Amino acid sequence: MQKTLVWDLPTRLFHWLIVASLLAQYATVEWLENKVQWHFYIGYFTLFLIVFRLLWGVVGTQHAKFSNFVTGPKTVLYYMKTLFNRQSEPAIGHNPLGGWFVIVMLVLLAIQAISGLFMTDDIFLDGPYRQLANKETLDVMNTLHHLAFDALLYVIALHIGAVIFYSVYKKQKLVPAMVHGNKMSKTVGISDSRLLRALIVAVVAAAVVYVAIEVYPPTPQVDEYYY
Repeated sequence: MQKTLVWDLPTRLFHWLIVASLLAQYATVEWLENKVQWHFYIGYFTLFLIVFRLLWGVVGTQHAKFSNFVTGPKTVLYYMKTLFNRQSEPAIGHNPLGGWFVIVMLVLLAIQAISGLFMTDDIFLDGPYRQLANKETLDVMNTLHHLAFDALLYVIALHIGAVIFYSVYKKQKLVPAMVHGNKMSKTVGISDSRLLRALIVAVVAAAVVYVAIEVYPPTPQVDEYYY
């Protein structure tokens, strides 16, 4: 066993920034008064994080790529058979079951972020696409926005439970590795975090979100009344 770099810095930053953004979004709605505007801004930032992670899952480092941890059902079922084996070999990146948890969480985050573009505070603020949708679409988006967040709470609870299970039962410390990026492994990890590539991906993700929010939605027509 040797200490090796597994989680690149961009992946680790994404993980903790998503945690912070979810907490902030919850706080701006449930705990803080008159902070709905910040809820919108944080939602846009969350959308940026999602776009970044989707791109990084294609061009990122080895263990950040979807091709590295998204496996077929046979692999997942085989892994589940060894789940309660204390001596099972730790996965160097995401294990087959955890990999699908990542996908589920990204899908739920995307649903919540995209549906948020249609939300309103019923006073001053409207999402950039609200005025362009009919009532049926708005009802669907409103339902999705709240259901996705409720589902996220269950997924997050399962994720925390899994971290505790691996730490206590299987003696595999997952949280420290997502802080410093290193794991003990028999195989060689990644050489570096590819920060320049990550910066380019971040710029592309920011441009995509900017276009989606500020450029693409046409200005809604406002009826003019003359007296």
